[in-house]
Amino acid sequence: MPKKNLSPRLRDQTLQEQDGLQRKNPPRSSSQLRRGHFFRALFLRPVSPDSSPRQKDNRGILAFNTLLVVLLLSGLMWFGFSRLQYTFMWENVWIYRVNLFNGFLMTILISLGSLLLSTLLGVFFGLAQRSRIHILRIFSRFYIEIIRGTPLLVQILIFFYVIANALGVENRYTAGIVVMSIFSGAYLAEIIRAGVDSVGTTQIETAKAIGLTKPQTYRFVIFPQVITRVLPPLAGQFASLIKDSSLLSIIAIKEFTMAAREVNANTFSTLESYIPLAAGYLLLTIPISFLTKRLEKRFSYET
Repeated sequence: MPKKNLSPRLRDQTLQEQDGLQRKNPPRSSSQLRRGHFFRALFLRPVSPDSSPRQKDNRGILAFNTLLVVLLLSGLMWFGFSRLQYTFMWENVWIYRVNLFNGFLMTILISLGSLLLSTLLGVFFGLAQRSRIHILRIFSRFYIEIIRGTPLLVQILIFFYVIANALGVENRYTAGIVVMSIFSGAYLAEIIRAGVDSVGTTQIETAKAIGLTKPQTYRFVIFPQVITRVLPPLAGQFASLIKDSSLLSIIAIKEFTMAAREVNANTFSTLESYIPLAAGYLLLTIPISFLTKRLEKRFSYET
């Protein structure tokens, strides 16, 4: 069909509307486009074609944004302490540096022992929940629910003053490691149980169909997938275990937190005693996060 000619009035109105739109949204110059692209690349991660979250970022851009975050946090801390008008007396704490260092070493030893034993307990009770033996499965549920439903402080007191005393365990450090392992093992058991249950039943049935035994199925089919899925919550639980070890001071275990309390009681330097405490726990927990990231990449499998 032939186009109808617009009336002069309608044509003028259309031209005025187009001219108004151009004035409101003028075309960008090439320099403006370059500046916009630069700021987007500086603060935003580019969208990959496959929408994969594992793409690599530019190291320079990451370093720049990390520096911004550090400066922001440093400025916030400086603002808070400047308003506090507090005079730091670090020389008072320096006198007790050996006491703090010994407490830090004790925390490392307790944490390592608890991490190893709690991992064994977590794997055992996590798999026991899938056992065909009724009493083992029921006992596992009782253990997990009781430990997760009661405060750690109460567990430490009952275990040390009641159970350990009845069993003749007099070494408070051994009792501390055991009770921390029992506490953390309940959480690890649930993490591992959830990781195993996340593996599809079709994969297990396929493993049976090709003749794999149950141990082979766990070794070659289930565990490679479970490791990647449970690493982030495991890292969080391990970090919590290290920090929760500070509660062992209630049974007179001279770990890092108790050493800081003693320094504070002797010098009345509260911030000078507890700031090194926070830094020490960061030195113990941050490597766990970095190691977990490395292991996630190492055991990354396509399913």
